[in-house]
Amino acid sequence: MRATVKDVALRAGVSPKTVSNVMNGIVPVSGPTRLRVEQAMQELDYVPNLSARGLRNGRSGVIALALPDLATPFSAEIAHHIVEVAHQQGWSVQIEETGSDPHREEELLTRARSNLIDGLILNPVVLDESAVRVGVALPPVVLLGEVTQQLADRVFVDSFAAARDMTLALAKPGRRRIAVLGVNRGRNSATAIQRRAGYEAALESLGIPQDESLMISCESWHPWAAAEALNEYLEENPVPEALFCFTDSMAIGALSALWKRGVRVPEDIAVAGFDDIADGRYAVPSLTTVSFDKRKIAKEALRLLTERMADRSHAQRVVSVDFSIVERESSRA
Repeated sequence: MRATVKDVALRAGVSPKTVSNVMNGIVPVSGPTRLRVEQAMQELDYVPNLSARGLRNGRSGVIALALPDLATPFSAEIAHHIVEVAHQQGWSVQIEETGSDPHREEELLTRARSNLIDGLILNPVVLDESAVRVGVALPPVVLLGEVTQQLADRVFVDSFAAARDMTLALAKPGRRRIAVLGVNRGRNSATAIQRRAGYEAALESLGIPQDESLMISCESWHPWAAAEALNEYLEENPVPEALFCFTDSMAIGALSALWKRGVRVPEDIAVAGFDDIADGRYAVPSLTTVSFDKRKIAKEALRLLTERMADRSHAQRVVSVDFSIVERESSRA
């Protein structure tokens, strides 16, 4: 016969309620107790009846994670950590790609309101186009990233401060012609706005006049697009002393373009990125970057989401995850 929650509880030496708490992930359970319950479930080959559980408590046991572009290494690393943390807490994760399309965001919010998923972790791109707005009934949702609003809980890295600090670090050896790659000329993303503002604040503090010719537009934040944008720029402009790319993926594309042109890094130009993806550590030369704890982002997002599921009435909560400037070979003077 199929094992039941009571069978698992008896094997683990806990109450059926504790077994439910382990599976639902809403109520915290100590590590040793969780381990005993999980071992009992494995020994009994216990498979939760999600349909029955959903009818009893109104939950599916599934949350959704929606990112703008699943093709980027940064998205892959964030998704990895969220899935791992969610699994430890008993959640299944449905992964979606919004393509920066607010209509896809709206579909996911509707799905959450219909109880097809219990909650949503969403990374919107443009504030004015986000599906999270006044007048929209929100299910349990946590936002990732720079889009600032007063409605939903949020986990973010301070892109303004990080971009400012990176620009200051690139300027330390006396560099003054510091370019940025990733400026949006059309549909401005919140990330691009914050990182450009941090860059400009650093220049102002250094007494370096802003120069529009050092702001390189790149609408698609992929290596190939960054390489194309930089090549086009260098056809008409001299090589800057430093290049701050708004993501590591763009920085890797920039390194390729510079190498093909015979421009030496860091001797002729220093290069830096943002996100500290694994690929950047093994680039040649290894990439200077803004680093932060992606697993902490996952833990904080899941914590806020489960708390919001338990109590939808509490005030908005915003968590800022610390960052650091990691200097590697691509910028060392």
